[in-house]
Amino acid sequence: MKRYFAAVIVTLCTAHATRADENAVEGITDPAAASRHSDWALQVTPYMWATGLDGDISPFRRAPTLHVEKSFSDVMDDLNFGGFLNVWGRYDRFVLSGDIMYVNTTDSHATGPLPAFQIPGLGVIPPGASVDADVDTTEFMATLQGGYRVVDTPEFTLDALGGARFWYISNDVSVTATHPLAGTISGSHEESFSWVDPVVGARLFFSLTDKLSVQAQADVGGFGVGSDITWSVLATVNYTFTDSLSVSAGYKVLDVDYEKDGHVFDTRLSGPVLGLTYRF
Repeated sequence: MKRYFAAVIVTLCTAHATRADENAVEGITDPAAASRHSDWALQVTPYMWATGLDGDISPFRRAPTLHVEKSFSDVMDDLNFGGFLNVWGRYDRFVLSGDIMYVNTTDSHATGPLPAFQIPGLGVIPPGASVDADVDTTEFMATLQGGYRVVDTPEFTLDALGGARFWYISNDVSVTATHPLAGTISGSHEESFSWVDPVVGARLFFSLTDKLSVQAQADVGGFGVGSDITWSVLATVNYTFTDSLSVSAGYKVLDVDYEKDGHVFDTRLSGPVLGLTYRF
């Protein structure tokens, strides 16, 4: 059962700000029109991340650490459900960014005959058994950051950010082992683990035209508090359709190195991203 942990699929971990639209609101000279606009700038971004997975994983205590390398198509084959949302807000020079990722996957394998081995919670499987195994994996990740706009011009903005990234991973393995002498042995075992990483970062935004802009965001954290280290980098090109709707495309990398209490989650997710932003 060399690939018993199925991977994450998607995240676009940042808001896709559109400075041109903010200027359009802030630049209103009609007092009556200006009064209709709140001091808050809010936007919501559902997104897709065509990511692959590369890393070392041990989702169960006392289980071996396995190297996992999956392309985007491999991840899609295992996917049951994925939901991904980013919310971004700004009040004057204060900014707030929240990103949520929820993914459920199932990885199924049949193999055998095998030497004797033990599955946590199921006991020892005798040598010569053939095994059918399903591993259902749920992964939840949420990043919440607050910050301050250090540079604020019509063409360029720079935000300093700080916050926390929360991880929760649950694995449920169902195994049916068939042995020519011992017969059939079935069972299941579930384990979950979670941790919180402090993170610090920055976001840069460049307005190229009234419709076109580019953005980059990076953060780093962990520092041994939760994981040893976690970091992410995102770069996007953004196009504004209307005052309330824009699309973004780019590339995202998310890396984490966690190893505690027998659980190992040392992975890198990377791939192109596509998001649709709605502003209020």
